[in-house]
Amino acid sequence: MADGAFKVALGVAFLGGAARLGELLGVTPWLMALSGVALLIGGGVEIGYVRRRSTRTSTLLMAAYDGGWAVAAIVGLVVAWRGGDMGGEIWIGYQVVAPLAFAALLITTPSPPSKASRTDDPGDDRPRKRTPPRDTVETHDR
Repeated sequence: MADGAFKVALGVAFLGGAARLGELLGVTPWLMALSGVALLIGGGVEIGYVRRRSTRTSTLLMAAYDGGWAVAAIVGLVVAWRGGDMGGEIWIGYQVVAPLAFAALLITTPSPPSKASRTDDPGDDRPRKRTPPRDTVETHDR
């Protein structure tokens, strides 16, 4: 839940400060605003799907997202330190694409089975005693 809320807050900040933040990062304001919209969508979907996906699935997706974020930030910093002017675009470009991909994966990843249909509960591997319905008589051939 907190990860989605952070994305929403970051999206609001990117939208509200598109011109100023864009200037600081060397990015056009429209790209900052687009990134803000993508973060709002991604964060909103994440909040909406937090109870519909298993913790394992959500954690794996968040780890992949955050790992990509770190790589994009490092690449952007290296480009900027080496005198390139695309460092901000690399990082903000990731902020446009990744939240939407994350949201799409959350939406399309199958939900875990309901508790009633689970077969992984302890003891499910034991054979079950079959009991006939009360209104029938069972006969055995010898």
